[in-house]
Amino acid sequence: MSTVTEPRASRGGDLALLWHQIRYEQLSFWRNPQSAFFTFLFPVVVIAIFGALFGDVGSSDYFYGRSALQYYVSTIAAVSVLGACYSQLAIVLSTRRQNGILKRVRATPLPTYMYFLGLLAHCVVVSVVDVLLIVLVGRLYGVRFPAVGQWPVIAAALVLGAASFCALGVAVASLIRNAEAAPSVVQLVLFPLVFISGTYMPIHSEVLTTVTGALPVQPFNEALLGAFTAHSGVPWRGFAVLLAWGALGAVVAIRRFRWDPRPE
Repeated sequence: MSTVTEPRASRGGDLALLWHQIRYEQLSFWRNPQSAFFTFLFPVVVIAIFGALFGDVGSSDYFYGRSALQYYVSTIAAVSVLGACYSQLAIVLSTRRQNGILKRVRATPLPTYMYFLGLLAHCVVVSVVDVLLIVLVGRLYGVRFPAVGQWPVIAAALVLGAASFCALGVAVASLIRNAEAAPSVVQLVLFPLVFISGTYMPIHSEVLTTVTGALPVQPFNEALLGAFTAHSGVPWRGFAVLLAWGALGAVVAIRRFRWDPRPE
């Protein structure tokens, strides 16, 4: 009997521990209402402004055969996931390390993988809420909901994209020397990448498209764009690029991540 019930108890204990960690991350997030408010408000305001500006722009070759708002609902949803899983995570980890929180977490019995799984799950939850809000605002401007058959592709893209950007966020956090530098370092990487990847305007340069196609943002944009507008099947190539960057971020994070503050 013991050989059967012990693994079950262990799995149950792991799930309870994971749920506790997710709940902790959620409580920490919502106890900073200003940060939580702008996490959800910024993409909603952006898509509302784009709706007012481009609501009458129909399908065109400039937007790859889609309407302007079909395009922007997808790309703003993608950048909201980037913000939740890459930018915020890198800044939060840098701040927690400098404040000694990570050092105290390391001293607890909580397994390392469980801590990061809790962070990942928290980021996925925030990303899903962000994406749903953006889709709902887009619907107010006439953008149709994705077809039922596309929701599994959207879910797969969100989970894989979130995991990849979380890994990259942890990797960047491992290279940041102090919390004060974190926002600048994060934006230095993210800001130009978002623009050249076609988030705010379509990119029609073949050379630039080829280059950014090997980077993580454009494949994520295209995966959501295709899924939201049912213009393609499963974006296997984009998923492969995201997986490769996620693996690279994980390797850097494992090798370089520090729990203790770096001496000044």
